[in-house]
Amino acid sequence: MSAPHTPPQAPAAVVLPERGPGPVKITLSVNGDERTFDAEPRVSLLDALRERLAMTGAKKGCDQGTCGACTVWVDDRRVLACLTLAIACEGHAVTTVEGLAEGGELHAMQSAFIEQDAFQCGFCTPGQIMSAVALLNEGHASDDAEIGEWMSGNICRCAAYPHIRAAIRSVRDRSR
Repeated sequence: MSAPHTPPQAPAAVVLPERGPGPVKITLSVNGDERTFDAEPRVSLLDALRERLAMTGAKKGCDQGTCGACTVWVDDRRVLACLTLAIACEGHAVTTVEGLAEGGELHAMQSAFIEQDAFQCGFCTPGQIMSAVALLNEGHASDDAEIGEWMSGNICRCAAYPHIRAAIRSVRDRSR
């Protein structure tokens, strides 16, 4: 007779100290720099970047996650900063459009947006650029249809889409 089967036990839950509801110290790694500020735990990453850290590249377009103007990366993954809590990004690498340039040289995508006139008013441009770089890194730029699909979360109210796709193709083709 065999012993009765004992189901595996879940690991003990980690109990974190309560933080909030008032302002707490939050430390974020933004573009490789540790930045500490006080904010309520409910502050979005977008508001923390713009209002606490004076990094105004990511834009507040809709504040509902539908336009993509606030796109940044958390651990190299695209996120909508307006829907992401700043406190949830502690211990993760946040990259904004300000962090793409290296040593005073624009990132290839930033240069391509200029060369291809891929912006009109420029409001959506930082989010478009962050998504475009991620799109290439993810391998989703085989043709215009795929580019359009994977960039569909970023709205350009000026309809510069043909120029945005041209900029993406330009960087894609240079890296082949």
